[in-house]
Order: sequence, then C-alpha cells, then structure tokens
Amino acid sequence: MTFLDYLDTLNRDTLVSKSLMTTASDVERVLQKSKCDISDFHTLLSPAAEAYLEPMAQKAHTITKQRFGNIVQFFVPMYLSNECFNTCTYCGFSMENKYARKTLNDEEIHNEFRALAGKGFEHILLLTGESPKKVGTDYIAHAATIARQYFSSVGIEVQPMNQEDYAQVINSGADSLTLYQETYNKEAYSKYHLFGMKKNYDHRLLAVEDGAKAGFYKIQIGALLGLSDWRYDMISLAHHVSYMRRHYWQSKYGVSFPRINGMFGEFKIDFPVSDKNLVQIMLAFRLVFHDLSITLSTRENAELRDQLLPLGVTTMSAESNTSPGGYTMNTEEGQFDISDERSLSELKASLAKQGYETVMKDWDPFIATSIKS
Repeated sequence: MTFLDYLDTLNRDTLVSKSLMTTASDVERVLQKSKCDISDFHTLLSPAAEAYLEPMAQKAHTITKQRFGNIVQFFVPMYLSNECFNTCTYCGFSMENKYARKTLNDEEIHNEFRALAGKGFEHILLLTGESPKKVGTDYIAHAATIARQYFSSVGIEVQPMNQEDYAQVINSGADSLTLYQETYNKEAYSKYHLFGMKKNYDHRLLAVEDGAKAGFYKIQIGALLGLSDWRYDMISLAHHVSYMRRHYWQSKYGVSFPRINGMFGEFKIDFPVSDKNLVQIMLAFRLVFHDLSITLSTRENAELRDQLLPLGVTTMSAESNTSPGGYTMNTEEGQFDISDERSLSELKASLAKQGYETVMKDWDPFIATSIKS
C-alpha cells in the first residue's frame, strides 16, 4: 500500500465535518489525555478548540522543551535556478511569467556558497524551479557535491524524482529532502497546476516515498496554505506524516506550513489563513507529534516569528533570498517575497533574549556512514 492507496481509505471530508461539529467537551477530553494521537487531530483543529489555544500552547511548549530543549536550528535556502516548465497560477517561477531565466554555473555556485558559509551557515537547502531538462538530476547532484565542500548538511527542494535519482543525489552529498504537496485537495490541485509535470498530483505525492526508500536522513513535507480549505489540507498532512513514520521509520520527519504571500503578478487567495489559524495548526501538530521538527519560514514577519517560537518551532530559515544568485548578484527574479529580512546575527540576538540557543550544525556526514553500517 502506498500513501495514495491509504488516502483512498481515508474520508477526509468526513474528518473535516467532524472537526466542524466538535464540541467544547470533545476538546477538553482530548486535552486531558497524556498523549494525543492522530485520531485527535481533527478535534485539535476544530473551531471549538479555538477557545482552548492557551492551554494547548502551554502543553505544546512543555512538550517542545522536553524533546528539543531551548534549541533552534538555522538553515539558509539557496536557489540554483528559476527555470521552470510548469504553469502554476500562484508561483513566481511559472513559465507563463515572462522574464529572463537564470541557472547558476559552477563559478556562481561557489560564490554563493562562500558568501553563505562566511556568514556562519552550516545547513543549506538547495532549490530550483522544476525544469528537469535544464536543472535535472545530474545538475542537482553536482551542486550537492560542491555544497558538501562548504556545509555540514545539504538539503534539496526540487522537482519530484524517482528512487534511483534520489539515490544519486544522496550519494553526491545531500542528506535531506523537502517536498511540499502544495495542496492535498486533488480538485484544487488541478485548478492551480495547469501545465507541466507538476500537474501530476499522484506523481508528486508518491515521490516522498521514493525519497524515503532512497535513504534520506530527513524528509520535510507540507502544504502551501491558502490554496484550499486549511483544515482539509492539514488533516491530510498529519495523516501523511503518520503514514510515513509508520512505514519509513528510518527517516526523521519535519513539517512546514507556509502561507502564500508576495507572488509574481496578482494572485487571489481564496482560502486565507489567519495568524490564529496558523497558531492552532502548529499547536495541533506538536500535541500529536512530539518529536516532529516544525519549520517556520521567512514568509512570516519578524514579530510573528518571535511570537510563534515558543509554541513548537524547532527550525527557522534566515536571510532568505528566493532568486538564483541572490546572495552575491541579486539581479534575478525571485519566487516570492520575504517578510522577515533580519540578518542571522539579528535573529540570533532576538532568540537569545527569549532564552533560546541557536544551533548552526547538528549533522555531519559520519552520521550517515554510521546509520548505513
């Protein structure tokens, strides 16, 4: 059984309906449990649970502190290319957007890596648009090989691949995979993805399992909030996490739930997600998945990121730039706008005031060797 097969057995519309009909007593019953599980997730996302965000936050903070301490891991995203052969109505890289495209060459890649390593970053996430002919497996694997010269941990967020291609990238030095489904609502998915390989909902969904089979140490999944009903997407994401942890327990897992903002051109957000909704989502994930890493991106503004930190966040991006060559050239079109533009040193100082220690490195290649042996 794949996760796609599992989804066919899961009536998510019913779970959303149950969430909407949840009562205060249902929420209280769940919060009294010593350990919440996946069957409680829709209750924690319910409108009734909004009145219990404070006790949920206290419980989530305690769990996070027990499992992760006062530690926050930093990483930096770096875009290798804005080439893309997809038409996605919400994305700045969509091929319908007419501007000069850029793919970094070796010299430019080294320049970006040197600049970021010089700032103190140890974990890097390599991103591209989805253009297998221009930035295919060989290009991404080559970039990972170069990145390993500068960084302790190398992640990728690129087009979905098969197990063999993922294995090639891992052997080249990558250790983590990030792949967002964007929305788990298949009808909505078809509405936003009009052309290209990304139009294939099933292929994208199943690629996460190929990544696990290939042997990524860590896998991060998520949904782009604003494309569909957020309860439907978050219930789907929670069950995706649960499924992957049961069937591919050898990998560590993380989640992120970025909200749409600042896309190229005009895009109407039909399903806005409020700050309060975002808080509730984060708390629900922490209460059900104690050991899950939760990433908060620079899409969110500085004030909100500081406020959300105690509620379950374990990983944050810093000094993000969404254009290829953005750290040394900064002349190309980006994928979306950044809201938190603080420097790494400013972020560290802000977190230190709240009693948090920032970690730049918690991974080394010898870990992978030890795991395999």
